[in-house]
Amino acid sequence: MSQFNVLNRYLFTDAHARGELVQLSSSFKAIIKNHNYPSGVEKLLGELLSATCLLTATLKFEGDITVQLQGDGPVGYMSVSGNNNQQMRGIAKMTEETSADTLKGLIGKGTMIITIRPSVGEAYQGVVALDQETLAGCLAHYFEVSEQIPTKIWLFSDTEQQLTGGALVQLLPDGDGSIENKQKQTTDFEHLCQLTNTIKSEELFSLEAEALLYRLYHQEAVNIFEPQTVSYVCGCSADKCLTAIAQIEPSEIKAILAEQGKISMTCDYCVTTYDFDELSLQEYISDVRH
Repeated sequence: MSQFNVLNRYLFTDAHARGELVQLSSSFKAIIKNHNYPSGVEKLLGELLSATCLLTATLKFEGDITVQLQGDGPVGYMSVSGNNNQQMRGIAKMTEETSADTLKGLIGKGTMIITIRPSVGEAYQGVVALDQETLAGCLAHYFEVSEQIPTKIWLFSDTEQQLTGGALVQLLPDGDGSIENKQKQTTDFEHLCQLTNTIKSEELFSLEAEALLYRLYHQEAVNIFEPQTVSYVCGCSADKCLTAIAQIEPSEIKAILAEQGKISMTCDYCVTTYDFDELSLQEYISDVRH
């Protein structure tokens, strides 16, 4: 699966339902590179990356989404952000070393915060307790209570091969609110979930999307859209660091330079360090700033 970093979206044309399949390799490796996370943390971060890709693809507008896990466990904070172009980044912050490999063992008692920021319009946020056994279960609960859309998610991570992926099935709104139609929708949705539930991690991490989808849904009418590439984009830069330094008083900048000879800033996400010496900071320490 080394060549896979794609998200596939598809419609079940006879069932008023949609689906997604995401398969990730190098984008996941880039997120965990240089961090030396324990295996359990890598696994959960991979699941959160796949989940965020799936959620981002449900957006019908330009913008971004951030999914955060916060709790009182060994991992106090974990976050993945992505946009409608499937440009992703993520991080985990640990309060102590751990060998745990379950959601509760890693996060403890906590919450999941989903923040959606459209490029145009106001941001909005949903918060649910992490009271299910798995991250996939928590996300299904989020859709149930916040969006009121029947949704099922499957998530997989292989930390040895550094691969992650997942699938989503979601019922589409239908204007016909009759009891008969609702019953059919429920039956169709449950049927599609049963089919998707047969997915195996080794298939997800070895088969091309079309082959896997045929294996799962060969008796269904499925319309597959053009696949979308998923990439890792950290977003840090020297210019962004200088923007932050510009908020510091010139006297404080001079004091740091006198003590350390430079100002260093390290990105939490990609662990890139940016160094700025006195010459590069002249305009920030002059008596009159431009």
